Amino acid sequence: MKVMRKIVEIDEELCDGCGQCVPACAEGAIEVVDGKAKLVAEKYCDGLGACLGECPKGAIKVVEREAEDFDEEAVEAYLREKEKKGATGSEIPVMAPGCPSTQVQTFEFREEAAEKQDGQGGRIASNLSHWPVQIKLVPPTAPFLRGANLLVLADCVAVAYPNLHADFLKDKVIMMGCPKFDEVEEYIEKFAQIFKVAGIKSVTSVIMEVPCCSGLPMVVKRGMLAAGVDIPIEQVVISTRGDILNKAVL
Repeated sequence: MKVMRKIVEIDEELCDGCGQCVPACAEGAIEVVDGKAKLVAEKYCDGLGACLGECPKGAIKVVEREAEDFDEEAVEAYLREKEKKGATGSEIPVMAPGCPSTQVQTFEFREEAAEKQDGQGGRIASNLSHWPVQIKLVPPTAPFLRGANLLVLADCVAVAYPNLHADFLKDKVIMMGCPKFDEVEEYIEKFAQIFKVAGIKSVTSVIMEVPCCSGLPMVVKRGMLAAGVDIPIEQVVISTRGDILNKAVL
């Protein structure tokens, strides 16, 4: 059924087929076909425009017109089918040439692999539930963000704290970055978009004891302020030797 709503429109004259918009669309509504970005189907596009900022040519805009209504169930079925085909090798997923790491993926928890193994050479399975993980690369509309318990991690914690997966990552969606080397305002805008659309349930911020890490929880708080939401943040500080120094609710 067609309704009047917002939907993405792609100017093929401006589009150079770079593909950077493809991974930015968590619903998989855009693919590069014959050298041009195109909507796969109107019902897969939610009209939020997460892909707009990724187009270097300004070829994408959001317009209001009569279109097929957005169908979330159809999107989920479509993404499952794409994952299945990708896993069997019958279809190669289209990725942006600039950074394949931006392809949105979700992983099922493997109970049998998660059991601790005794003896030498044993390993514990990852509790990572999705990809990408970098703050800069996670699109605000990524399916794994919906209703999630969010873990915002300073990059260095992953190396300093040895029991990260068991103590912090289980049942959480992780976003990690460094406020010293990345753009703080970009982080604030990203979190604001996420808090507006994703329905985040809780936030845990794990940072190092070094001064440059201290701004990360405040960045998250400013994102909440911009989005008009208030979610308590649990802050955990890790020492440079990998110990938990303190926990506090901000």
